[in-house]
Amino acid sequence: MRAVRHTDAGIETLDVPEPAADGVRVRVRSSGICGSDLHMVGWGPMPVTLGHEVGGHLEDGTSVAIWPLVPCGACDRCAAGEVSQCRTGPGQVYGIGRDGGMADEVIVDAGCIVPLPAGLDAADAALVEPVACAVHSLRRAGVRAGDRVAVVGAGSIGLGAAAAARWMDCSVDVAGRHDHQRDAAARIGAGVEVDGEYDVVVEGAGTETAVAQCIDLVRPGGTIALLASYWEPVGFPQFFTMKEPVLVGSNMHGRDASGSDMEAAAQLLADLPEAAPTMITHRFPLDRAAEAFSAAADRAAGAIKVVLEP
Repeated sequence: MRAVRHTDAGIETLDVPEPAADGVRVRVRSSGICGSDLHMVGWGPMPVTLGHEVGGHLEDGTSVAIWPLVPCGACDRCAAGEVSQCRTGPGQVYGIGRDGGMADEVIVDAGCIVPLPAGLDAADAALVEPVACAVHSLRRAGVRAGDRVAVVGAGSIGLGAAAAARWMDCSVDVAGRHDHQRDAAARIGAGVEVDGEYDVVVEGAGTETAVAQCIDLVRPGGTIALLASYWEPVGFPQFFTMKEPVLVGSNMHGRDASGSDMEAAAQLLADLPEAAPTMITHRFPLDRAAEAFSAAADRAAGAIKVVLEP
């Protein structure tokens, strides 16, 4: 079968043996390129098939998304129900430490299967994982219906947060760098001008400038949800503690008393049918993976979410 890997020659679609591990076989329909994929391939060749944002079909035809995390179930954080804090770390994630879904097929643990609700096609289900990251972040931030929410950063993760805030019955404004990002925010029902103070501000860009803007926008005593990944150190402005903001970190997704973040994200995408066609800007066949990665890296050229389709 075909699989996308990062080799000494760069991003390549290779012929590899079909997966034969224990678990559930998924025929991949869509696999998204995450910003973290773009960063990780900069570190050099990787020994696994890429792809942790995956939608597909089971052998009986059931449409599913894949929860890419396989928590150990034995550490103190798993015992506390905080599986996103599992001490085994990213080595347990499909597409990072295990073969992922940029392939014709992938075999995953049975606990990683997320059946899709009516109204969400497997071709769009690569969005479930990044939107679940946003849902998890907003839940950790304690967002409530009626809150005023701002999102700084309008890539796929920021737009996912805006869609999640709207789905949670909040008003939401988005600060985006590029015209196509602001247009996308408007299409999912968000405002495109940030103004005044906000109960919750979501940092979705991962830069020091964005962190400073979040601190400027949050009301005194409000919450800043750190949704982005930070690939370089960031600093904080002078006297930012005068507002006494609550800073909430967030890593991937899990479940709480209200349910699974992945299931919530899938339902969100079904309930907001405008979200998927707005966020998925490019689709490439699996054999054009190198071209797809180049498009995903060029945000100024209009890419938001780039999806590979076997």
